[in-house]
This record gives sequence, structure tokens and C-alpha cells, in this order.
Amino acid sequence: MFTGIITDIGTVKAVTRDSSGEWGDTRMDVECSYDTATIDIGASISHAGACMTVIEKGLSESGQNWYAFEVSDESLNKTTMAKWAVGQKINLERALTGADELGGHLVTGHVDGVGTLMARTEIAGSLKLDFTAPDHIAFGIAPKGSITVDGVSLTVNEASGLTFSVNIIPHTAQATTLGGLQPGDQVNLEMDLIARYVARYLGHMKGKS
Repeated sequence: MFTGIITDIGTVKAVTRDSSGEWGDTRMDVECSYDTATIDIGASISHAGACMTVIEKGLSESGQNWYAFEVSDESLNKTTMAKWAVGQKINLERALTGADELGGHLVTGHVDGVGTLMARTEIAGSLKLDFTAPDHIAFGIAPKGSITVDGVSLTVNEASGLTFSVNIIPHTAQATTLGGLQPGDQVNLEMDLIARYVARYLGHMKGKS
């Protein structure tokens, strides 16, 4: 479980893919500012909103902390991760502990779909970002509700049809990758947990009618 409050921006330093199958086994190595001595093998870390399990860690000859994780075909197909390459910057958040402050909202790290940035507009010092969302999750994005964009907990300002907008302050633009997004860029989206379970409930009730 996560909060959507980004604590580091990592860099993909290696992507290794097995040639078998459509995708094959995929491993990614990430350089970070975290002290990897405090990260257990098997620990969960959110990568641009996608929860992945640490399988190896270390310290490079230059003293740079790094760790590795494996990506399933499901994650490659349902997120932006299939397009990641060496040098990719990604928002990172370590898993929530019982002592952490819940500064954002409850985030599972299970990406619901991929959205696309349609426009970015600077307004009175903040940055307004307009996105389109896939049809199967757009219903769950509501004005003043919560949305996770590339792992960042945000409040929805407006929502209509398949589009929604958020405003981010300069700190968020600098402390995450969102400030560098350009129209056409794709992002991982996770709708609010409540919306996800309401959708499941309504689908169940519809099947009984």
C-alpha cells in the first residue's frame, strides 16, 4: 500500500528482456537515492504508480545505490513500462509502514489504465494538466475525488466524459516527473479505491437483475 507521495525520482539503468515469448522475462535495474541497505529483498516499491518487488540490490563502483525488479507481461501490457528504456526517469515511493503519515490517499500500486496528456497550461504559478482516460476507468474519476497519475496522488479538478484535469503546484512539478510531461505523453492511472469497489459492486448487481 502507498500514499501517492513521491519520495525519490529514480533512473532506469538497465532493461534486460528474454527473447522468448511476446515479451519474455523482463528485468529492470533502477538507480535511486534510497539507502538500499534499508530495502529488503522482496520489498514493494511503486514505480510511476506500478508496484514492483525488489529481487536484487547493490551499490555501484561509483557509490550509486541501485536495485532490480522483474516485470510480468501483464504489467507491460497494462502500463507504460513496455516503453521504458535506459535513462527513463520514474517516480518512486516505498511501501507504507504503520508509522508513516498518510499525506495523499490510499494507493494500491495496481494500475487501472494508461492515460494521455492532452494539454498543459500554466495558470497563476500552478500547472494545469488535461488528460484523457480509458473508457473503462473514466466513470470512476470524479471532480474533487482522488486520482493517481504516474504514482502521484492528485485531486481531480474537472471531469467530463473521458477527460479530466488536475492542477499541480511548483513543488510537485519539481519533485516528480509530472512537471516534464508534454502533450502526447502517456501516464499510468489508478482510480480511487472506493470507485473500484463501487464498480465491482454495481457490475455484480447488474448481473443479478
